[in-house]
Amino acid sequence: MEFKTLLAFMAVASFLVMLITISSGSPDSISFNFQSFDPNHRRINFEGDAALSNHSIRLTTNQRDQKLDYSAGWATYFEPMHLWDKSTGAAADFSTRFYFSTRKSVTYADGIAFFLVPNGTKMPEFSKGGFFALPISNFSSSNRINTACIAVEFDTSSNTWDPRHDESQPNGAHIGLNINSARSVVTDPWELKRITIGGLAQALITYSSSSGNLSVRLVDESDPVGLDDENISSLSYKVYLSNILPEWVTFGFSGSTTGQNFELHRIISWEFNSTLGIPDPVGKSQVMAPVQAMSPLPMEDEGTKNGLTVGMSVGGSVLAIVLLGFFWFYWCRRRKGKGASEDRDGILQHMSGALEMESTGPKKFSYSELASATRNFKASEKLGEGGFGGVYKGFLQSTNSHVAVKKISSESKQGVKEYASEIKIISRLRHRNLVQLIGWCHEKKELLLVYEFMPEGSLDFHLFKGKSFIPWNTRYRIAQGLASALLYLHEECEQCVVHRDIKSSNIMLDSEFNTKLGDFGLARLVDHAKGSQTTSLAGTMGYMAPEYVQTFRSTKESDVYSFGMVCLEIACGRRPVELSRSEDQEVMIEWLWRLHKKGLISQAADPKLGDDFNRREMERLLIIGLSCTLTDSRLRPSARQALRMLEPETPLPVLPSENPLGIATYFSLLDEEPETFLSGSTTTGTSNQTTKRVETNSEILEDSGVWSYVI
Repeated sequence: MEFKTLLAFMAVASFLVMLITISSGSPDSISFNFQSFDPNHRRINFEGDAALSNHSIRLTTNQRDQKLDYSAGWATYFEPMHLWDKSTGAAADFSTRFYFSTRKSVTYADGIAFFLVPNGTKMPEFSKGGFFALPISNFSSSNRINTACIAVEFDTSSNTWDPRHDESQPNGAHIGLNINSARSVVTDPWELKRITIGGLAQALITYSSSSGNLSVRLVDESDPVGLDDENISSLSYKVYLSNILPEWVTFGFSGSTTGQNFELHRIISWEFNSTLGIPDPVGKSQVMAPVQAMSPLPMEDEGTKNGLTVGMSVGGSVLAIVLLGFFWFYWCRRRKGKGASEDRDGILQHMSGALEMESTGPKKFSYSELASATRNFKASEKLGEGGFGGVYKGFLQSTNSHVAVKKISSESKQGVKEYASEIKIISRLRHRNLVQLIGWCHEKKELLLVYEFMPEGSLDFHLFKGKSFIPWNTRYRIAQGLASALLYLHEECEQCVVHRDIKSSNIMLDSEFNTKLGDFGLARLVDHAKGSQTTSLAGTMGYMAPEYVQTFRSTKESDVYSFGMVCLEIACGRRPVELSRSEDQEVMIEWLWRLHKKGLISQAADPKLGDDFNRREMERLLIIGLSCTLTDSRLRPSARQALRMLEPETPLPVLPSENPLGIATYFSLLDEEPETFLSGSTTTGTSNQTTKRVETNSEILEDSGVWSYVI
């Protein structure tokens, strides 16, 4: 009955809206959310060097091995935005969120911008470099531009007209708001760090036509919620765009480089929403920004009658739409909540039934038992943080033993899926080098996994955080244990398991420093014959195989790549990317291949080891690591071959002086086109989704005195 009543109300409201808006017209709006960019659709227009590449927008050229004077490009939405309406005085609100990456050469130059220009404006030919390829004044009398332009710049280098916020930051990177000029009216420093080596940045821009407030927020995705103030840049400014821009505007992105100082700019995803609202109250549309208006204010309607008619039409239309929207939102939310709840409960019910039928395997715990074991999940018991929740130390009275309890967020469907996937996969695995799942619990909307407790925490804590030291013989044994675990997953299980997130923080250590591979939330079961699965991109930057990032196809070979990265970390005592090092040592693989070419590979040994290591074993582990991370996945060894190569009597492969197909890390692969990178290989079934869970190597609980513990 309730549903029928709601439908009747919606029908009446829709009819009223139709009658009211026949004469007055409906508000213009644009709404889209590109999680990736399909080369088949035509909703993005390109100019200059911009193009679609690898499911993202490339704004500047990727030919970094060629001599380039400049590179610039535009990527704009194929339809213009109705920014304001002359007949009604209505002005649009809009918001946009996008993820982008920037990779630099030796020096920074120059950046990207999100911009709005009069509809039909084309990219100028003489506004590259520090002018972001925008139609803005470049201070040259011969190249004066009279086109209106609003732009938010993400500037990676400082020009003579830019502010210098911090003398310790030589590049002078900043974000800024530009109004008809390259000189920003307001700026804020931008801490580059990971972003300029290919890491992701998230930008949010909002504009309120009623208040005239334009706000910008930029966050490094290594700290997506902005816990560290250094990872946040923000600004706001009051400006009424209807005083500067015409009714219809083109909007999108521009990017540019200066001379030999190339930067590779990518837009990974883009969300945009605009709504043409009701007219501003009298007196609101005054010029609030210190700029000259490029177009006049909308003229007032002639006569009180016309004004009253328009006001009643717009007001009635808005009222009907608000009522309709309210009830529609209420109904959809109930259906969505019910559907999501049913979906979640269905997943958990099916999983519970399957597990409870087994006489062996993980045990079902009550929530009260686990809350008691962890002292009600007290903060002092927290061991670390995973992709979807925290890990807590607990003590079970029933078994008189310590455990690690992983608390997964149940708010997202993805969290439920990871929870179910981890139980489904790890409950059937039995190997000395895998973390053992003891039990599980889902009560009170909580999802909990119980594991054996690993007293020595994770490998990355010992290698990188300087709280303890692992001698060479133990390190080599850890690599052997990891290879043994990988062989079991790939070849010795009933079904092949592709882990998808092998990294040093997912390698746990027991009291004797034995390897225990954990965190199977991203793992997938595949047929041994097939050995691969097309999924959404998931994993950790620096450990993901380049072909996996290209095709979203996770394979045994992509797992081997991650294993190779961990081997190199164990030998070198450093992460895949470290910005604190000199330019030629920032990216570990590139640095190692240069040493290998010179015959100096043993110089990469972790300095903390001193001379206390077996030189032959060191070279062996480094060669194995380079073999496993070869760009061409067909040339990598299998897990079985890698384990055998760790034995001293097994001959090692003879590596070429340079990586075949070139060196391709997650960061540098953005430089290449698919056909060049994949060397003619073909892929099918590529996912249209982008990253579901991509992490960076941020320091977890770095200053808390506890080690990182992720299982």
